[in-house]
Amino acid sequence: MIRQRARIVGLTISEYLRECGLKGQAVSNKKALPKEVLQFTGTLNHLAANLNQIARKRNSMDELNALERVQLQDLSSQVHELASAIKNYLK
Repeated sequence: MIRQRARIVGLTISEYLRECGLKGQAVSNKKALPKEVLQFTGTLNHLAANLNQIARKRNSMDELNALERVQLQDLSSQVHELASAIKNYLK
């Protein structure tokens, strides 16, 4: 039973017993991020990867073709939308 309760709160058995002895209960160390924060993180990672590819190409003195310029404009719009979404979420 102790092993199961320790597993539920995400602690080892010794950590669980120590918490119970010192505080009378053991609380979970796991922190769940809201779904929206995880979506923001995923979108930011995607945008960063795309911007990195464009920057690498520009730093090697290659010119952007028409499609890449359109993609850059799209990335810019996505960044603005994400910034607005974050601002609205934090209100």
